Amino acid sequence: MSIAFSQAGAARVQASDAASAVRDQRQIDLTVFAEWLTADDSGNAELAGFIEERFPPSLATAFEAWDQKTGTPFALPEYVVAGQEKVDELTAKADAAYDRALENNQRGDNYTLLTVLFALVLFLSALTQRDGPTWSRRALVIVALTLTAVGMIIMLTFPIRI
Repeated sequence: MSIAFSQAGAARVQASDAASAVRDQRQIDLTVFAEWLTADDSGNAELAGFIEERFPPSLATAFEAWDQKTGTPFALPEYVVAGQEKVDELTAKADAAYDRALENNQRGDNYTLLTVLFALVLFLSALTQRDGPTWSRRALVIVALTLTAVGMIIMLTFPIRI
């Protein structure tokens, strides 16, 4: 469980770092595009052309597909920042490791409950050794045997890892 939680944490940090790099690239794209808009709006075609020639690849692809009458190139499916796929992959890896950790945690909880159940069986078995009415000792043995059977059935449903 702790190994899976550690793996999930490490993958989450990697995904966060990659997402930060993607956000930085988006900010650069936005800044460059804002400068292009300013130059284009002011009628400075030379400066607008100069900026357009230096568009980052992600912005250049979307800019070519952009219809300037609607929205911005950032809303188009053609606008994909390099590294977004890696962010998605690392996030999925972190989610999978976290899910494994939760599953392992539940498995540990299940075995802990079984330990408590079998400890109760031992306690009830010990109580049958005390002096008392025969009916109460027999009842304790029946309860202990029933709990043992229930515990064994539950234990047999648990996965076995070799």
